[in-house]
Amino acid sequence: MTANPYTKGLHRLTDHCHAWLVPDGTWGWSNAGLVTGSGESLLVDTLFDVALTREMLDGMSSVTQEHPIRTVVNSHANGDHWFGNELLAGCEIIASQATADEMATNGPDLIRGLLGMDGPTGEFARHIFGPFDFSEIKPTVATRTFVDELTVSVGGTEARIINLGPAHTEGDSVVFVPSDGVLYTGDLLFIGGTPISWTGPISNWVAACDRMIALNPELVVPGHGPVVDAAGILQVRDYLTWVQGEATERHEKGMSPEEAMRDINLGRFAELDERGRIAQNVLAVYYELDPTLERVDTLEVFRRMADLEGFSQ
Repeated sequence: MTANPYTKGLHRLTDHCHAWLVPDGTWGWSNAGLVTGSGESLLVDTLFDVALTREMLDGMSSVTQEHPIRTVVNSHANGDHWFGNELLAGCEIIASQATADEMATNGPDLIRGLLGMDGPTGEFARHIFGPFDFSEIKPTVATRTFVDELTVSVGGTEARIINLGPAHTEGDSVVFVPSDGVLYTGDLLFIGGTPISWTGPISNWVAACDRMIALNPELVVPGHGPVVDAAGILQVRDYLTWVQGEATERHEKGMSPEEAMRDINLGRFAELDERGRIAQNVLAVYYELDPTLERVDTLEVFRRMADLEGFSQ
């Protein structure tokens, strides 16, 4: 595999596939993809705000002038993968039904609420979300949904859209272009950063990694981080199975999720960005082990992550 530099902008991967990369890949700095065919193209995800998405569309114009974007696929319902949809409102916007349902509760108001909080949680939110502009986003949701899998033709180029969630969120879709061996994974892959399982179960995310590997992709575009080959999928799978084992061990000892998140030594995963995400990942394991466990709300999760990352009272 020829290494693709992790630099901001449009990268041609194959005859029909491009990636739009946005370093450094931490909170909100997400990637997108472009699949082309005869006279048209398909965009995999928009970005976290309108300005970023407009910059991306301008940067893609050398390709899209000949292959205009007709279709958008939103991989999941986190805002950094769909808040820019309004700039493509004339296109068909595809998402899994689970993602479409979740968009209703994952709009910009959630982020604005976090940004307006006092104390360490608000400070943490402003640290990770402060560079983005959520002031005038017009939520523009899917116009076409599917449940398990949908295959579309992009000017003769086949693109398979496969829902592998729930895992990171309620619906996590990948886009695979068989003719080119390119897989766009959304946030089922964080490369260089810590995966976060907002929904889980983590065991299903592990199974999703296995299904992605079974596609035998040559190039893999993660939701965050550099382009990799299939070995990148194994790296994420390794983290997920590790956190599952560590959290299960502490659950069996009777530790609470908050006690467990503080007790776990990150070891070889300590070098990943966003180490505080262990707080939510422990919860995801506990929820799977004990479905009766009371769910911790998003604000409290952010408080715990903020604390683990040094934003304390």
